[in-house]
Amino acid sequence: MRCEISRIYAREILDSRGNPTIEVEVETSSGVHGVAAVPSGASKGKAEAVELRDGGKRYHGLGVRKAINSVKIIETKLLGLDVRKQKEIDDIMIELDGMENKSKLGANAILGVSLACAKAGALSNKQELFEYIGGLEANMIPIPFFNIINGGKHAGNKLDFQEFMIVPIDFQDFKEAVRMGAEVYHTLKGMLLKEYGRSSINVGDEGGFAPPLENPKEALDMIMKAISEIGYEKSIRVALDVAASNFYDGKENYMIAGEAWAKEKLFNYYLELVEEYPIISLEDPFHEEDFEGFKELTEKLDIQIVGDDLFVTNIRRLKKGIEKKAGNALILKVNQIGTLTEALETGRIAMRNGYRVQTSHRSGETEDTFISDLAVAIRCGQIKSGAPCRGERTAKYNRLIRIEERLGERVKYPKNFFK
Repeated sequence: MRCEISRIYAREILDSRGNPTIEVEVETSSGVHGVAAVPSGASKGKAEAVELRDGGKRYHGLGVRKAINSVKIIETKLLGLDVRKQKEIDDIMIELDGMENKSKLGANAILGVSLACAKAGALSNKQELFEYIGGLEANMIPIPFFNIINGGKHAGNKLDFQEFMIVPIDFQDFKEAVRMGAEVYHTLKGMLLKEYGRSSINVGDEGGFAPPLENPKEALDMIMKAISEIGYEKSIRVALDVAASNFYDGKENYMIAGEAWAKEKLFNYYLELVEEYPIISLEDPFHEEDFEGFKELTEKLDIQIVGDDLFVTNIRRLKKGIEKKAGNALILKVNQIGTLTEALETGRIAMRNGYRVQTSHRSGETEDTFISDLAVAIRCGQIKSGAPCRGERTAKYNRLIRIEERLGERVKYPKNFFK
């Protein structure tokens, strides 16, 4: 089959927040089409690769016509190349942009082309996407992190911590993990409805509920009550994405419930939470430049300490974290760095240095399921894709159910991952 790129074009579509984003389609000389949509985050690290937005009044400045024009420029450089030469394609785009943060062409334009080429390559080879990226050893289904209570920038309540998640750690197949998550989610819904009324079951950006709670312990107590109600105390654990950069005052304090907390007070609060609740993972517990704070908490707690805003899927920042022993896990978000090649290399470096990796969605998502295949391809064992609710979130989980079925007896589960 001929695999030369014959056309690349882009369109403006809507993400899950009703904002525009870019979708890219790559066509080969044999008629294969690879289509990829690019997500967008509300809570972003300052060092993330730059999305190109239009400004002006249209879509309140969030239009992506400039990014679409960038795709036209990229097309002129990639026509005729074998779509399966992923690294060569990505390297050409990186060089064409010329900026470390991809601000000239826009990381959204570059990533759309990168992911669409990967999909077209898989179709050209008549392979599943996870097999195309990861090879024959791509057979590990990840543990899902279900975000069931939202706070911070993802919700309109008073919770400063951004995500309260449940994590099935003991399941026989991925369908069972999804069932557990959905059952807890709906049990929690009933409890919130009874306790706080209908407004409490409004959902945030990622499908989790946004009840009128004011501190993390209230949220965790509700979650533990729901887990206990259906007897999953032994099978489900809890995880937090604090997203502390969003309530750091830029000087020395963290603003929690309207009160200024010194770093030491927040540090001790984490120790208290981990002592009282079955928390297995803390993401972004301190602001994005506090490598020392991450190091100290990693040394103190025997749980997963995850860097998202800290690392932003950036090799340079990850290497700094490894050198300083800050955290022990990496959030992998392809749109933070802008190409599939760079994201894969960042994940490889993390794993080689004993860091865990968790593939992740964004708060402004699309129906694209790329991260599900990516999680299986790199055998990272973890995925975060929001609540078991809303089509752009469940699409990822449903894709993993299909992959599990496709793998059959070859499928592996990350048993004892958090035990």
